Amino acid sequence: MAMKSRAASSVVMFDVVYEDGTRSSNRRVPASALTGFDGDAPARGLVEAQDRDIAAASGRPSRGAVKSITRSPIKVPSEDGGAEAKPRRTR
Repeated sequence: MAMKSRAASSVVMFDVVYEDGTRSSNRRVPASALTGFDGDAPARGLVEAQDRDIAAASGRPSRGAVKSITRSPIKVPSEDGGAEAKPRRTR
C-alpha cells in the first residue's frame, strides 16, 4: 500500500482574534488549501466555515466576525533534550 505524502495530510495552525476581542489559538487549516498565490487568505474563509459548522452542531450562536488571523508560532523542541531541567534530589 502506498504511503500518504506528508503534504497531503499536514495542517497549518492559526491564531484567530474575533471582533469582540476573544481569541482562539491553534485553529487547524489544511496545508493543501494554502498552496495558491493568495498566501494565507483562504484560511480566513475556512476558519469562518469551521465556526459556522461548530455553531450549527452545538446550537450556540456563531462567535462573530474574524478581526485578524495569523500563523501560530512553530514549537521547536530543544536540542539538549531537556538537560536544562532541574536535577532530581537524591538522598
